[in-house]
Amino acid sequence: MTMKSNLVARQRRQFLTKTLGGLSALSTLAALSGRSARAQAKPLIKIGFVDGWADSVATTHLAAAIIRTKLGHPVETVPLAAGIMWQGVARGDLDTTLSAWLPVTHEAYLANFKDKVQIVGVNYSGARIGLIVPDYVKIDSLAQLNDARADFDNRIVGIDSGAGIMRKTEEAIKAYGLALRLQPSSGPAMTAELDRAYRANKPIAVTGWMPHWVFAKYKLRFLADPKGIYGGEEHTSNVIHPGLHGKAPAVVALLKKLSWNSEEIGSVMLAIDGGAKPEAAVDKWIADNPARVASWLDPAN
Repeated sequence: MTMKSNLVARQRRQFLTKTLGGLSALSTLAALSGRSARAQAKPLIKIGFVDGWADSVATTHLAAAIIRTKLGHPVETVPLAAGIMWQGVARGDLDTTLSAWLPVTHEAYLANFKDKVQIVGVNYSGARIGLIVPDYVKIDSLAQLNDARADFDNRIVGIDSGAGIMRKTEEAIKAYGLALRLQPSSGPAMTAELDRAYRANKPIAVTGWMPHWVFAKYKLRFLADPKGIYGGEEHTSNVIHPGLHGKAPAVVALLKKLSWNSEEIGSVMLAIDGGAKPEAAVDKWIADNPARVASWLDPAN
């Protein structure tokens, strides 16, 4: 073999070595990238909440922020009417809701879907529904409302038609023989009416619930319900579609533990009412309460 042939052969070997080595490196990089992408591609979590309910907005966005930032899942929050929200979880269109008011307000929804959903935790205890009036109002009970109906413009200001509290108020009107009309509106419209009446020191009765930011902003109280139409103390529960166990077990573990008190949820609701975006309000709360959040994520707890 001539010197020239030797040189050509050596150059060919060097070229093949570099080319194959490069291809091998690219193949290794692609494999690693693929494994990394598969590891990071956690499934989307869809959370339904009741549109216009202050507590539902606050708790939902809190959970969404933790699931997104601490557990690494993309999250979509979906505002809905309560009945459609429950149906969405039952069908699997939604993975969860943290807005189930039980045992009274959403009892009809639970009865309809109990075989298709699971209750995994309680995020707020001490919840309550009923008719709310400003503290300056002179009556104390639903039984007295008829005699003072002219002072209340012969109406009770409600929220969305079909909501659990609206059905209970219709029952209360019949049970107490009230000659007042129930005026449907929405959560924000109800609070706007309450604000106008409160500023003018006028009597008003609204369908209300606790927790709600209005109790931090105004002096309010529930009218007594001697017939027990609205039931006693309630709680808001975390309800999931059963498929979430296999889809995102760490999310289910969080939902079993996530629970906060009146002061905690009240501060977030009030911030949102004051103009803060829900995402910003819960991000601040999470930053201010790292130990509380960590306790929900600690498997030892």
